[in-house]
Amino acid sequence: MTPLYQVRADHDAHTIVVYQAYSSAIADPALREGRFVPPFSFRRMTWIKPSLPWLAHRSNWARKTGQERILAVRITRQGWEEALGRAVLTTSSPEAVARADVHLQWDPERSLRGVALNHYSVQVGIGRGLIRTFVDDWIVGLTDLTPRVRKAADLVRRGDTAGARRLLPAERVYPLPPALEERLCPKRRG
Repeated sequence: MTPLYQVRADHDAHTIVVYQAYSSAIADPALREGRFVPPFSFRRMTWIKPSLPWLAHRSNWARKTGQERILAVRITRQGWEEALGRAVLTTSSPEAVARADVHLQWDPERSLRGVALNHYSVQVGIGRGLIRTFVDDWIVGLTDLTPRVRKAADLVRRGDTAGARRLLPAERVYPLPPALEERLCPKRRG
């Protein structure tokens, strides 16, 4: 049985992939430069998600206005864990959330058909004070997954979820350091 709160991601020994959905006006210059540049906003929180199925659902498979492009953002594990180390759960006190450099929330994970599953996916909001570090120090690569995501969406619509899954990167358990897991993964209440 899948634990309720667990980070699942495409990762290797040094990096983790998170996903973001943008308009072409933001995605095209970012892909050209290999990092985010204006008109990407350095003045507002940016949310990163290690679950591609969750982001696909949220962006309507790259068809929602302003979210027509899905980018895989490969960042250092050191940066990811720094963000998590500075994160405050969005269910914390309003004062703690207001002061936090990073917001963290758990939302129901989604199947490829968009059905809410019985476990959660993490979303991490990088605040204004840390966005430059995210862009300049943590990002090691950007990849446009839009064509693959749209092809997967077509397969899902035709009932071929197995074919769609083969198009998407495999996500497996990310080994959180115990102190971060203890602080950020809510305990099951029962």
